[in-house]
Amino acid sequence: MAQGQKSKGVIAILTGGGDVPGLNPAIRAVTIRALREGYQVVGIRRGWAGMIEIVRDKEADNSNCYEWLTEERVSKSFRTGGTFLHTSRTNPSKVAKDKVPQQYRSKYQKEVNDLTPEVIKNLDFLGVDYLIPIGGDDTLSYGVRLYQEGEKVIAIPKTMDNDVPGTDYCIGFSTCITRTIAMTDILRTSAGSHERILVMEVFGRYAGFTAMLPTMAGVANRCVIPEHQFDVELLTQLLVEDRRLNSSHYSSVMISEGATFKGMDKMVFSGSEVDAYGHAKLGGIGDLVAQKIKELSPKFNNGKPVNIINQKLGYLVRGGEPDAIDSIVPMAFGNLALDLILKGVHGRLVVLKNGRYDNMPLDVVTSQKKLVNVQKFYNTERLRPFYKSFEMLPLFIMTSD
Repeated sequence: MAQGQKSKGVIAILTGGGDVPGLNPAIRAVTIRALREGYQVVGIRRGWAGMIEIVRDKEADNSNCYEWLTEERVSKSFRTGGTFLHTSRTNPSKVAKDKVPQQYRSKYQKEVNDLTPEVIKNLDFLGVDYLIPIGGDDTLSYGVRLYQEGEKVIAIPKTMDNDVPGTDYCIGFSTCITRTIAMTDILRTSAGSHERILVMEVFGRYAGFTAMLPTMAGVANRCVIPEHQFDVELLTQLLVEDRRLNSSHYSSVMISEGATFKGMDKMVFSGSEVDAYGHAKLGGIGDLVAQKIKELSPKFNNGKPVNIINQKLGYLVRGGEPDAIDSIVPMAFGNLALDLILKGVHGRLVVLKNGRYDNMPLDVVTSQKKLVNVQKFYNTERLRPFYKSFEMLPLFIMTSD
């Protein structure tokens, strides 16, 4: 905003949930366009946590909760991964008693508290006219709540799982797939050298897109996903056969962290603690499957066990700088959000749909689930994607439709 120019209003932006490459480019896009259009931009720190911890006193030090953004500030960060505003998995509608900020503790004394009234007052304290949350379905579901309470919200979808409903693409997905393919190529040299079966656990709580796309790109023989409970004996048989047919004498499988095999009644969790949205931390299905494959492999390998390389790719696929797509799409999403603001439109989710940028009603985030269409895209007998009928499909093949 030019010096001396009267502000058109205040736009707040925040990032919530897991970090992904592409968040800083989105923050930059929103900020630069907004400032040039005559708005002020306030960055809320640590996602929804910053919104509940603000002390409504002009003299208070709220530097841990928000900062006023400038072109210089955002231009220093946009090439890097993660989010310089930081993030959290805070849900203001479900704040545990011991997590309630000190200034509200006399007022909120239940075991779980809804601090939405304070969030609304804090938005008013900052003079916010429009709020732009960037996040996955958990973060954005609270954005829906604020919209229902009368706030002007425009959301930007972000998650490397690519499972926000209503959009074909979420920020972070392309870099996740790029990293997964690159790291698999590294691991394959060890698998081939030792003639082993390579088991790789990747993110994907409810949706298997992060396992499906690398497998479709050819870096794994098989993949198992949350949408289909698989037979671990069948998987072993297929992998042993893949290994036998491979001149380098190895095979590989991608395993979504939320996948389960027959006989399991729940996902594998790395601990009992749950976040503010009720999700326990996943992790360990790769270990369990690797053990089972080694135990079952003699049945399909002339009585001899096959050794395993078991690797959880984890945070390595969500770190580092964004790839080309996760530099371009956030820029477009940020400008789409400003286009809507300039038209006086709110209650929308900016999206990529059928290869074109668009927007959808915000409540699409909570009205449906985005999962792999097993019948259309996944071969349950071969435990890998179908490779057919690509004509007129979008860039990343699988959508929410």
